Order: sequence, then C-alpha cells, then structure tokens
Amino acid sequence: MTTDVNGNDEFVDGAEDGSEEEDDRRQGSGWAGWLISFTFHALLIGLMTTIYFLVKPPDVDVPPVRVATIEPPPKKEEKPKEERTLETTVELDVQADSDHPNPISQLDLPVENSEREEESDNPVAKGREEAVADSEMGGSGAFMAIGAGGGSSGMFGSRTGGGKKRAVGKFGGSKGSESAVDAALRWFKKHQSPNGMWDPVKYPANCTEDPKCEPGKYSNVGDAETTMAMTGYAVLCFLGAGYDHQTPNKYKAVVKKGLDYMISAQKADGSLGTHNYQNAIATMALAEAFAMTGDPALKTPAQNGVNTILARQNQDLAKAPAAAGTKDPYGGFGWDYSAPNGRSDSSVTGWNVMALKSALAAQLNIGNGMEGAKQWLEKVWKANNPDWAKLDPYKGESVFPYQYMSDQANGGAPGHQGLACVGAVCAVFLGHHAGDTMLESLCNTIMNKQTPAAYPCNTYYMYYNTLAIFQVGGERFKRWNTTVRDMLVNAQKKGNGCFDGSWDWEGTAFHGYDVGRVLSTAYCCLSLEVYYRYAQVAAADNKK
Repeated sequence: MTTDVNGNDEFVDGAEDGSEEEDDRRQGSGWAGWLISFTFHALLIGLMTTIYFLVKPPDVDVPPVRVATIEPPPKKEEKPKEERTLETTVELDVQADSDHPNPISQLDLPVENSEREEESDNPVAKGREEAVADSEMGGSGAFMAIGAGGGSSGMFGSRTGGGKKRAVGKFGGSKGSESAVDAALRWFKKHQSPNGMWDPVKYPANCTEDPKCEPGKYSNVGDAETTMAMTGYAVLCFLGAGYDHQTPNKYKAVVKKGLDYMISAQKADGSLGTHNYQNAIATMALAEAFAMTGDPALKTPAQNGVNTILARQNQDLAKAPAAAGTKDPYGGFGWDYSAPNGRSDSSVTGWNVMALKSALAAQLNIGNGMEGAKQWLEKVWKANNPDWAKLDPYKGESVFPYQYMSDQANGGAPGHQGLACVGAVCAVFLGHHAGDTMLESLCNTIMNKQTPAAYPCNTYYMYYNTLAIFQVGGERFKRWNTTVRDMLVNAQKKGNGCFDGSWDWEGTAFHGYDVGRVLSTAYCCLSLEVYYRYAQVAAADNKK
C-alpha cells in the first residue's frame, strides 16, 4: 500500500507476494547450511575412520613363550643332630695311692645356673681392642698380632654371653668346671666382710653356715696390706667370670662392695698397698672393672694405682746411669717388693706386668712401663740361659730365676730357677708368640717339670702355668687341661657347710700355704676361668 499526492491510500499490486518469497528464501538457506555442516562432518569422520583401518602399526616380534612344568625337589633326609657336650674323657698317667687318688676321668656334676640376668649371644667389646694378651707391649697399629678371641671383642670379650659359652666348648671346659667356678664365687660371697673386703684370717666369721672354715695362719694376716691383696684376688675371680658391678647380675653388689673397699683404702699417694704385690693385684682389679664397664668413678683410682707401678719400677743399673735426680724413661726394668733398687723379683714383676696389661685394656696411661719390662725379660732370660741361641724351641728347656741383680754384671748368683711359669706368662704378655724360642722352651720346662699330678699342689705355679700353657694352646694345652681341670673340680670342697666351694690350702706350698683358704680358692678359681678370661694367642700351627 502507498499514498498518492492527494493523500489517498492505494494498494500496490504484488507487494504482499514479495514478502512471502523473502520468507521462502530464508528457510531454504537455513536447510542448506545444516546440510553443508552435516556433509563436512560426515566426510571428516569417514576420513578418520579410513586412516584408522588403513594405517597398520609396526610389526613387533613377540618371543614365543614355552610353558614347562618344574618337578619339586626331592625332600632331603634329615639326619639326627649330634648332641654337643662339654664333658671330655680324661686319661691320666698318674700313679695312684691312698693319699692322692687319681682325678675322676669323667665328670657329671650338676651345673649351677650361673647365667647373668642380661646376656647376649654376641660378645660385647670389653677392653681396648689391641690389648689382647699377646700384643707386643700393648702397642697399636695394623701389624699387631691379635689372639683368636681378640678383634672387636677386645681382651675381655669372651667373659660373658655367647662368647663365654663358645670359649668353654672350644678350649675344653666342662659342666663340672663351670659349676666349680660358680661354687667358688658363692663361697667368696658368703665370706665377704660387711665393708667389702676379704679378711684372710677372720673370713669364717662372715659365714652363717656350719661347720666353719679354719682361720688363716699367715703371720701378718689381718693387716691392710694382705687384706688389700685378698680383696683384689676375689674381685678378679668375679670379673674373670664376667660379673661386674654395673651390669645386672647376681654378684653385682658383691663386686661393688669389693671395689669400694679398695678405693676407700687407697693411700694419699695413690698406692693400693705398701708392697708391690698388693698394689699390682688391686690395680689390676680396678683396671679390669673399668675396662669392662667404663665406670668413670674407677678411672682415677685405677690410674693412680698405675702411676704407683710406674714410679716403683726399677732401672737397669748396669746401663749408664741417668743424671742425678732424674730417671731414664727408656731404662725401665723389673720390680722389687717396694722401692726401686737393684733387685728385680720375678714373682712381683709378673703381677706388675699383668696389671699394666689390664690397664692398657682400660686405655689408662701406662707410660713406658711395658717397654722397660720387656728389657727385663730379655736380659734376665738370656743371662740365665747362656746357650739360648742354640736351643731347639720344640725340644729344649730353659729356666727363669726368682731374682736378678741388675747392678752386677752377671746378675748375681743364679739362685732359685723355678719360675719358668712367670717368665712364660710375661713372654706372652710382652709379645712373644708360639714358635718363639723363649716362650716354647719355657713351656717345655713347665710341661716336663711342673705339671701337677694331684691336689694339693703348688697353686701359685699352677695358676701361672695354666695361663701360660693356655696362651700357647695346641696339643700341649689339651694335655695340661685334661689333668688340671678335673684335678681341681675333684678337689673342691663340697657340701652345705662353710667349706663348700673352696679349696684346702694345706700342702699347697709357696706363699699360698701361709695365707690360707682365701688365696688357695682364688688361684684355683682363676685357673678354671682360663678358657674365657683372656683372649688366646693364635697358635693353630703349634702341635706340641
């Protein structure tokens, strides 16, 4: 519809038809767009499908898998395990008589429960590693010889736990010997004084059982000097069996009281007795307790005892004397009973060497004490065995004297020559090994002339000799052990009275006869602890 010039409306023909055609064109173009979109996507999908089916992945060779049937292994036949026993059959070539019956050949004694409250199957490191018995002068370094029981376990590593059990089995201990050790420790416990000491005369008063033991008869017993030594001996017996004053065990309080007594009786100058016997034995006990526990309360008392040993060591007076008022640090020698002089007593020197060895294990300062002792050992042995260079180490015998006078060119009169036992132990502790002429020849003398036939015997010799022969090991110790072990077990007093667990002292000779039951029991107990008390020298090739 339009408007003319006169203002009248008029219809234009075909205008309405044009609008309808416009709508039709729009609808057609919309369907065309949908068709084009559908066709495009269909073609795209078809193309992708074609690619998927036409393109092959690379061929991969897959190895063939063979399936096999494995037959189960045949069941092994279990063999019955052989039971181990610590008992050994003993054959002795000893003439029997009514006074000294042969030791029984097979012991089947009840075993006392001597195990600690806390035990480990692995030996604990107790004592300085290089301080095993045969380490030369206790020096350190990669070339030191370490005994079979040494290594990380140290000098005292076989005293407890699995190490102790293995040592008993390996070296020839028995149920009887271990039972005897524990019985001896019970005896010491019953006879300890309230203040912790062991009095060699009045000890029976501390026991509540009857019949009572006889009192000691030593002329000077009861004085502080002898009591100090007896207390040191007893404490060494407990320590030797692995019982210290700190690790939970049934003898802990007993050992603690003994150590406390020795410390309380130590003099202002640090000495543990006027005589070098007492000081050495007590120092040895304190040093071993310190080495086994690391108790700081023991370090200073033990070191003071060592300082006394060093201060009292003799000088070799045959050498050029040091300047007035001085001491040659490299001129050390042996020890006498008290103050330094020209006389070196082999017995006293032996205890001081052992004390220094234990002090070394405790990492205490031992100065040049061991070097001086080695000079004493070499000079005294050679002076008393002038043909030493010609000795056959496996057949020859050598001697060692009771004393040596270093202020005389020839060492003075030979005198008593029966201390091969002390010479042999000092040789081991100062670095001599199996195959060495000095050690072998001294041990030959021990085996041929000092093997005890029956108890009572010289218990002092027996203690030293057992320690020496154990250290060289081999067939020689087997022969020694089959005699001495059962002799001691058989001779121990048994019963419910005051005597039970001790050894008689009458007829034991040397100074054991004078002091009495405390000392005889200590020597016998220490001898039965030999299997685990110190690490043994590696002597596998020694067949003597």
